[in-house]
Amino acid sequence: MLTTMLKAKLHRARVTHAELDYEGSCAIDEALLEATGIREYEQIDIYNVTNGERFTTYAIRAERGSRVISVNGAAAHKAHPDDIVIICAYGHYDAEELARHKPALVYLGEGNHVKGSANVIPCQAA
Repeated sequence: MLTTMLKAKLHRARVTHAELDYEGSCAIDEALLEATGIREYEQIDIYNVTNGERFTTYAIRAERGSRVISVNGAAAHKAHPDDIVIICAYGHYDAEELARHKPALVYLGEGNHVKGSANVIPCQAA
């Protein structure tokens, strides 16, 4: 049996562009893709912290160092420039892989600069 687990997350990315007439997808700075291990054309879920929208699309590469997060196509109705989003990718793991699985968690600050990374999320206090 395979279990679906969080593979990678870009936490609190800021949307830089919303391009309604561009082919659907989410363009992400190539350096940020590498930092998380999200592959070009991989399915991603986007959780919009600003307005509560949640949607699925796929990642495409934006210019390295541009810090671009561009929500494109129909999804541009669900996120606008300056919205804060969480971008996640998931993977399917067997029991052996689960024993050593750790997600790539990348935390972004102002201007979509990496301010930290981890592979565990702290336990939420009551």
